[in-house]
Amino acid sequence: MNILVCVKQVPDTTEIKIDPVKNTLIREGVPSIVNPFDGYALEAAARIKDKDPSTRIVVLSMGPEQAKAALKECLAIAADSAYLVSDRAFGGSDTLATSYIISQSIRLVEEKEGVKFDAIFCGKQAIDGDTAQVGPEVAEWLGYPQVTYGLEAEAAEDGLKVRTEAEDGVEIIGIQYPCVVTFTKPAWDPRYPTIKRKMAANRAQIPTLTAADFPAIDTARIGLKGSPTHVKKTFVPQKKSGGIKIKEETNEESALKLIALLSEAHVI
Repeated sequence: MNILVCVKQVPDTTEIKIDPVKNTLIREGVPSIVNPFDGYALEAAARIKDKDPSTRIVVLSMGPEQAKAALKECLAIAADSAYLVSDRAFGGSDTLATSYIISQSIRLVEEKEGVKFDAIFCGKQAIDGDTAQVGPEVAEWLGYPQVTYGLEAEAAEDGLKVRTEAEDGVEIIGIQYPCVVTFTKPAWDPRYPTIKRKMAANRAQIPTLTAADFPAIDTARIGLKGSPTHVKKTFVPQKKSGGIKIKEETNEESALKLIALLSEAHVI
């Protein structure tokens, strides 16, 4: 089985601070990490490989040169090979343009690896954008069936059995190859890299795919030109004081208390 896992390097949102004057993110000194949801996708692929050692895992990331650090982390954990997609022509891409570039990259990596990927695994969303759009959009560009909010995947003869998060519990959904699955946080934590794999990953040479490697790519669909989404402004929500809880002896007394408070505040 061949699995491609899409990963993104993101700023550690627990370390981000807001400039109180400009209301902008202070990125200086903020460490970059592998998007946690992508880590769950990689772990799901690794668990399939645990049961079938012949499984090959390839990781793919779109971003600047520094994103190779995230790819090396994935190599240290479970991946067999990695590719970075990076070019100034791809800069400014929104989720639609990004998903198009990634879908084209998947086809190119298949050619370079000499394989056909049975499954594409992604995190359900990136913690810096929180759109949850790229994975499903990649599935649409490729014309593959998709399952979202996956918790764990099990390989079957002609497809996957995916345990997914549902509103009232867990569902098991069958999906045929080739397919796309996006993963959310499961009950278990991803594995840590071994020293041996970490040393090998540090020595790994990661190929970079640039716009020149995609002679048939539609340039009208990439970068700012191919991005219909435009951010007009960003702002930090105003902090509001906490509310109060009204709990009198009876419901009637609670209602009267609420009316009194609203009257004092000149709301009613």
